[in-house]
Amino acid sequence: MQLTILGCSGSLAAPGNPASSYVISVPGETDVVMDFGAGALAAMQERFDPAAAHVIFSHLHADHCADFPSLLVWRRYHPTAPASERHRLIGPSYAPEHFGRMSADGPGELDDISDTFEFTAWRAGRPEHLSGLAITPFDVVHPAAESHALRIEDADGKVISFSGDSGFTPTLIDAARDADLFLCEAAWGATSEGKAEGMHLSGQEAGRIAREAGVQTLVLVHIQPWTDPEEVVQAARAEFDGEVVLGTAGATFEL
Repeated sequence: MQLTILGCSGSLAAPGNPASSYVISVPGETDVVMDFGAGALAAMQERFDPAAAHVIFSHLHADHCADFPSLLVWRRYHPTAPASERHRLIGPSYAPEHFGRMSADGPGELDDISDTFEFTAWRAGRPEHLSGLAITPFDVVHPAAESHALRIEDADGKVISFSGDSGFTPTLIDAARDADLFLCEAAWGATSEGKAEGMHLSGQEAGRIAREAGVQTLVLVHIQPWTDPEEVVQAARAEFDGEVVLGTAGATFEL
């Protein structure tokens, strides 16, 4: 299993770093795109086929899904390589309506995306099986409706965990338990002190979760462009003595 970061900028895209989007690849299987924020489609074209991938979403804030309507255009209208089949789309229960409104032609209209995607809604704690992976959603704490952390396990038992966006909650520890790779947001910078509750994590909290969950490698993501990433990394390392990596656009991880 390989994970590629298309982009991991927090809250909005940054120069050279799209907003949250990742690709999970398993040999012989269809790629799985996890979140698809602003700038993701351009990054995807460099290394992957946008018309040949399943898509899963942790939640539907714009920085995690803004490029999805453009993906629909590619899949439907590319002159030589449109999508040749319906792929899976898994996310919050209201995703078809949300994306239907984003890609509609006018107010009050709804684009029917079922021509190119087969939709399934997450049910907390119940795994969905996709491209040789078992993907389990965990409810987390974030202002977006139906926000999830995702735990992805391959046939060899290797685990990638993704926090999505969340304030601190014990379910993040459950989602990351013994993970080989834990992608954890740290939008609040080094510490959450003085920040809004129930919204985001800090580097300190990401390190704490990684320690309590017993993960192997912590990858810090969703750091906003105005934040000093080195302060975030140092805060995480003060809590977690395992490997701490700063997520960057284009980085790949082999499991």
